[in-house]
Amino acid sequence: MTTTTQDPRDHFAHCIQVFGGVTAASRRLDIDERALRRFVNGERPVSQNLLEDTAKALRLLIAEAEAAEKGIASILGS
Repeated sequence: MTTTTQDPRDHFAHCIQVFGGVTAASRRLDIDERALRRFVNGERPVSQNLLEDTAKALRLLIAEAEAAEKGIASILGS
């Protein structure tokens, strides 16, 4: 198994895109859009707390997406 080290800033930037961009991530994380851009651009360090909050928000997004998918499956009779 090969392990790779990923820059927290790069991974955080990817997570912002998973949320749907800076505006959507700002709402989900309750962080000002300008502050998010500063983290992504490397102007501010991405802390462990920020990564933990991001992981929590992603888990909530996953739960919402799964519930939405179940609703669609129900409508389609799958």
